Amino acid sequence: MNNVPIRYKLIIHFMIISILPSICLGILISWAVNNVINKQVNANTLQLIGNANKSLESYVSEIQNITYLISFNSGVKNFLYKDTFESMIDPNQMYDIQKFLQGFTTLHPEVAGILVLNSNNQYISNEMYARTSKKLTEEQWYKEAENSKGIFKLIGHTPGRNITTHYNYKDDEVISVVRAILDPDTQATKGVILIDLKLRVIAETLKDVRLGKSGFLMVIDSQGNSIYSPSSPLLKGIQNQWFADQMSGNFSRKIDGHRLEFIYRKSPFTNWTTVGVFSTEEAVSEVQEIRFYLISFIFLVTFLGVSASFYLAYSISRPILRLMNSMQTAESGDLTIRHMGIRHDEIGMLGRSFNAMLTQIAKLISLVESKEKQKKEAELRILHANIKPHFLYNTLDTIQWMARKNGAEDVSEMVDSLAKLFRIGLSNGQDAILLIDEVEHVISYLKIQQTRYRDKLFFDIQIDPDVKRFLLLKLILQPIVENAIYHGIKERRGPGHIQISVRQEKDYVIIKVVDDGLGMSKETLDKLNQRLTNTLQEIQQQSTSDDSDEEQIALKVNRMIGGYGIMNVHTRIVLSFGENYGISVESQEGKGTVVTIIHPIVIDEEGAGRVGTTMESTNRR
Repeated sequence: MNNVPIRYKLIIHFMIISILPSICLGILISWAVNNVINKQVNANTLQLIGNANKSLESYVSEIQNITYLISFNSGVKNFLYKDTFESMIDPNQMYDIQKFLQGFTTLHPEVAGILVLNSNNQYISNEMYARTSKKLTEEQWYKEAENSKGIFKLIGHTPGRNITTHYNYKDDEVISVVRAILDPDTQATKGVILIDLKLRVIAETLKDVRLGKSGFLMVIDSQGNSIYSPSSPLLKGIQNQWFADQMSGNFSRKIDGHRLEFIYRKSPFTNWTTVGVFSTEEAVSEVQEIRFYLISFIFLVTFLGVSASFYLAYSISRPILRLMNSMQTAESGDLTIRHMGIRHDEIGMLGRSFNAMLTQIAKLISLVESKEKQKKEAELRILHANIKPHFLYNTLDTIQWMARKNGAEDVSEMVDSLAKLFRIGLSNGQDAILLIDEVEHVISYLKIQQTRYRDKLFFDIQIDPDVKRFLLLKLILQPIVENAIYHGIKERRGPGHIQISVRQEKDYVIIKVVDDGLGMSKETLDKLNQRLTNTLQEIQQQSTSDDSDEEQIALKVNRMIGGYGIMNVHTRIVLSFGENYGISVESQEGKGTVVTIIHPIVIDEEGAGRVGTTMESTNRR
């Protein structure tokens, strides 16, 4: 993944944070809506089934009340309580009973017929009659009523019975209810009341109930036999073992390649079970419609998310690619390239920083080139200057030889001191020399000055033997001694003394130049020490001025440290080793001056003159 371009990383990132949540949300909503609608469908179906059961129970309850009313009728009682078969009922009384029964069928159109049968196989009915002379008391419906011991019972369809009606209803067009009339004393069955209920009553209650496109309601009895079932291609039959021993519930079955959902509720009054049957593929069209909208929404979000991802990735990666191209161009060596852009975000800030970096690099390269040019010129000047010292050395040697030949020892010694002075002072262009050579250089200078001032100048030099092999910036003692002679010893009356001491203290070399000359006033001393303190700051201000080029800076620094005075020595030491080193001055007017030089210990590891790296490491130490 680390090698994938940032554009594709951004696209993948945006797609993950926009499209994936939309898909997950769509799936979650679809699942939730499906569950909610399924629960609502089940609840609505159970409610419909409950309403249907209430209607059926209402009809059956009316029929039950009719059986009670019939059993309480005095004429029916006389008929049921006939002792013998030969006893004939009065025709007028039979007519009254028939009219009484006919009144029920008139008031209750759902009643297809009523038949009252006594234990002697005699019956009275308004619409029903026996097909043959076979005893009706031997039929199944009579026996079921007799076994119920006077309790009202629904027996559903009674196929093959020996009873018909004037309207010739088929067995599957009516359902029958029976109730046995018992002798209250002996509990013997005195007769049975049979009522046929038109099936169209149930059909009218259930046929208008639709579950989905092809779902329907059906009614079965306690044995699983169908009481009412519309003609439907979904289901040809139903098995009683599918239903659990519960009053209501739901289950699904795969029948003829279709997954069907069954929701049922059993009526405790009729002992019938009303079942809702519908196909799960067609049951909830609303779910499919919602899924369509969800899929359309997800597709739209996906399209917008992909488009937005490409746009955002392009808008973010394009300036980065442009900046990268600019960096590659700069990497190839073209430092004139600049990142063009007016953005104010992080990429714009990075581009401006890149431009500033290129500008600074160009300045540094120009500075290095200038320094290299100055170095080459200095080397050339040193090369030219070395020609003259060789000629001077040879000339001085010739003069010294001629002086000794002529017995002028004082002249020979003077020439020898002068030759040493020039030789050590030039040192083949080296920046640092051995400390012992620097001391020898000062001794040669003092000998020359003694010849000039004769009995007015005396000097004493004390050197710690351990410091003789240390390296020292050249020409730092001679300017101090020169100041002591011209500004101290020369101005006093009588002979003057200069004392030079060199010792090691921790990581420093301490050099003291003490004279008993005229000294200086406190005001002059304060000004001098102030200049010594501010020397490095003045050089840094001059070198960092915005309106100065490299050559102008070099000229200004040279003017500040120009000459071989005390300021020159102090500046050279500070610039080479830092502010912890340099010169300090103590003086009293009329008593003399003490100049202290603090110089780091620089060990000659690679030979005198090759001290650049050693001096830097000592400074750091």
